[in-house]
Amino acid sequence: MSTILNILLFLLILGILVFVHEFGHFITAKKNGVFIHEFSIGMGPAIKTWKGKDGIDYSLRALPIGGYVQMAGEIYEDDDTNTVPKDKFMCNKKWWQRLIILCAGVFNNFLLALIFLFVIALIWGAPSLAPKIYRVIPNSSVAATQTIETDEDGNTKVVSGIMDGDVITSINGKKVTTWDKAQLLLLFKDKDGKYDITVKHENGKSESFQIERTEFEDSDGEKMKGFGFEMKSEVKKGFTAAVKYAFQKFAAISEQMWMTLGGLFTGKISLNSLSGPVGIYTVVGETIKTGIANVIFLTAYLSINLGIMNILPIPALDGGHVLFLLIEIITKKKVNQKVEAWITNIFFALLILLMIYISIHDVFTYIIK
Repeated sequence: MSTILNILLFLLILGILVFVHEFGHFITAKKNGVFIHEFSIGMGPAIKTWKGKDGIDYSLRALPIGGYVQMAGEIYEDDDTNTVPKDKFMCNKKWWQRLIILCAGVFNNFLLALIFLFVIALIWGAPSLAPKIYRVIPNSSVAATQTIETDEDGNTKVVSGIMDGDVITSINGKKVTTWDKAQLLLLFKDKDGKYDITVKHENGKSESFQIERTEFEDSDGEKMKGFGFEMKSEVKKGFTAAVKYAFQKFAAISEQMWMTLGGLFTGKISLNSLSGPVGIYTVVGETIKTGIANVIFLTAYLSINLGIMNILPIPALDGGHVLFLLIEIITKKKVNQKVEAWITNIFFALLILLMIYISIHDVFTYIIK
């Protein structure tokens, strides 16, 4: 029964993300007078197609891995010139109209994420994003930085080193303002396995330490490998706090994702860290056990992820189409149709191969677990 619920929730989340994204393209194209053949949720064979009063086909397709809005003349005039007026071709619209249509899907994904983050904070409270250390775990590498003094009564006190209440301000020379960024920087591969961490004590003094991952026991007595500190956020209530949290968390997640992409290119993050549909399904299954708030947060997180991935200047994605449009604006002429089609097809094939590789890795990881 739980498997069925996980699958249904997984499909629901993907469906929401795809619908919101494609609806952005759809509504802006329609408002700007572009002729639309079909609005589809899903890819592959059609399960059901409805003909709307506006003459548009609305389809639900078998593979829940995407969707599309089929517009007349998306890039160049096509065979529809006999049935569709030329002024309704997307390619014949003004450049700013085309730019709005191309970016509307990403905008919708970002807007959805902001709304969901706001709802979470409004209902359950807005957690602080500050990278503040709540507790240093004994016998860990972080605890090893401490100097402890004992008074005449036998009471111990930490007088130096990384302490409870310290705020992390930089890791390996990179400024840190949120726990999201701190987490990611601590996941990045380091040449010698050591990390330079600067903290600000409660008295305002800053100190830097070099630490590395070691094995220690957590508060439950279980052995684990890490640095040895726990984080705990203060939670604030109220409308203003919720709005502030939504934008700050959105910015923190976005920065985290851009850093992840950079880490993939520099080798600091393995390609195996990426997840496809199978990996997302696994995460959904784990998240549903922790409550509705985390499910909403996961949806917001994935929505930002989808938006950022789509805006990358890669042919076959929205960002790739924007790139070709910018080239057209700068050069005052369209990119050669055959060249654009050739480049787009190559990158589309590469994206499919990447998705296959990630999915196979996800399957093996799921089986091993």
